Amino acid sequence: MQTAEHILQAMRKMGEKRTPLERAYRSLFSEDLFLAAYGKIARNKGALTAGSDERDTVDGMSLERIRKVIEELRNERFRFHPTRRIRVPKKSGGERPLGIPNFTDKLVQEALRQVLEAYYEPRFRNSSHGFRAKRGCQTALAAMKYKFKGATWFIEGDIRGCFDHIDHQVLMEILARDIKDGRLLNLIRMGLEAGYMEEWEYNRTYSGTPQGGILSPLLANIYMNELDSFIEDVLIPQYSRGEKRAENPEYKRLQCAVTQARKKGDVKKAKEIEFQRRHVPSQNVYDPNYRRLQYIRCADDFILCFIGTKAEAEAIKEAIGTFLREKLHLELSPTKTLITHARTGYARFVGYALSVYNADDKLSPRQGTRIKLRSQSGHVRFGIPFGKVDELITRYMENGKVTHDNSLLKFTDATIVNIYQQRFRGLAEFYKYTTDRRRLQKLKYYMEIALTKTLACKHKTSVKSIYRKYASRREVDGHSYKVLAVEIPGSQGKQYAYWGGISLKRVDVGQGYLIDRAVKDELPQPTKLELIRRLQANRCELCGSTEKCEVHHVRKLVDIKRQWRNREKPAWVERMLQIRRRTLVVCEECHHEIHS
Repeated sequence: MQTAEHILQAMRKMGEKRTPLERAYRSLFSEDLFLAAYGKIARNKGALTAGSDERDTVDGMSLERIRKVIEELRNERFRFHPTRRIRVPKKSGGERPLGIPNFTDKLVQEALRQVLEAYYEPRFRNSSHGFRAKRGCQTALAAMKYKFKGATWFIEGDIRGCFDHIDHQVLMEILARDIKDGRLLNLIRMGLEAGYMEEWEYNRTYSGTPQGGILSPLLANIYMNELDSFIEDVLIPQYSRGEKRAENPEYKRLQCAVTQARKKGDVKKAKEIEFQRRHVPSQNVYDPNYRRLQYIRCADDFILCFIGTKAEAEAIKEAIGTFLREKLHLELSPTKTLITHARTGYARFVGYALSVYNADDKLSPRQGTRIKLRSQSGHVRFGIPFGKVDELITRYMENGKVTHDNSLLKFTDATIVNIYQQRFRGLAEFYKYTTDRRRLQKLKYYMEIALTKTLACKHKTSVKSIYRKYASRREVDGHSYKVLAVEIPGSQGKQYAYWGGISLKRVDVGQGYLIDRAVKDELPQPTKLELIRRLQANRCELCGSTEKCEVHHVRKLVDIKRQWRNREKPAWVERMLQIRRRTLVVCEECHHEIHS
């Protein structure tokens, strides 16, 4: 049987050549492909979370279990089970339904995802950045930096309940255009129509891909690729014309006046006209023979920039809405689909506020010359959305004052400091491309008060004494910062948990990314993990038996340490702590004793 790497390489070549996918169902008979899928999802935190069947989790994984699934697929007896549905609150209000599949279903979905992703990835457009290998918010922002230069209008697009309203029939028709394998199509259809359990009641699914399913993001991208193709192949050619804008007659007149004044030796007058010229665009911004339309999508959110009239921007928005409604049976959200003037307003995309600079006074020399140009005008500005910092601060407020966090009082000082540091670092990293990143200093100020109040409450002392105890300085990248340093107990040597020491300087958004390259990014190839090698060795790591070996999983090693801290540790605990792994390959008998 071929290895997973050979299978995915063959699928990718078929995708690059636009060859129909035939007899792909047989690739699911590869044990190596399922081992790669297991290695991928076993590391996830939710691998031990049960779906509709409490017994079907990653714990107890074995080669025999994989072979049983392959045999069911070979005989076309495999059936997906209903997912367990839970609801999580949205920030904007309401609830988002999430489906939790059984582990066996996750395993088959991951194997399917690897095959389909290898085939479809070369076919996706460069404008798509969500749920793709080596792509995401950062590559979307980098693309905007170069594509959206000089934008007049931003057209924000948001599809109402995209994942929940994907039409199964339309999706299957899209897949059937490229996949000429009835068994593979039938397996995908059964996964879509498996239904869900909520409050112990079974419900059928007539549309949508379950949020939380491993295969759902890829199927959504395949579905939304139709929109990408429509915009890039129909709308962009229709609303793009002209090589460059015509020259502005007023700017040209002032330029001639500057030349004449300098010839006459009137330097003062020349400078006055130059200052006047600086506030006049060099090109005709209302040129009717010049139009540009650019497009970027990240998951179900998309944004277009348009150089033209607002009436044309409205027509583009209407054309997209009509296509989604008639071809994909989706609706645009009226409250989130907006047309914004790029220089006077701002649009929101992937959590950033986007606008276009209009700075006539910002001058810098052209590279290699002494000629100064308006270097900022027309460039895209990335900012933190208005009111976002104050919204983040409210998490640490109560009755108008900063308060401590009662839920953290049970942890050590080092853990509390580390939790606050991780929260702030995550936000600082997310907004590292914003021009006004230093606005996060206000959030840091309030978070530091909440942190010191939490530590003071834990020790029943004052905030001043906390500063006296933990205040320190730390050097990071050549800069010295005031920090709070707490020694981590039980560590070998002196190790500290720090609060502070995070730079808030803006980072160049295009750093490290290449946009619209001719050759697509290579997909990450499956690698042979240590866990897979241990499982394939088929030897119990406790008693040495080679019969019916399976893998015992725990969520966190720290939970094991805490549970057996003041008790005599059994052999399996000693072994897991010794190898510092959350998994242990054991025989069936030893596994039964562990759970007993």
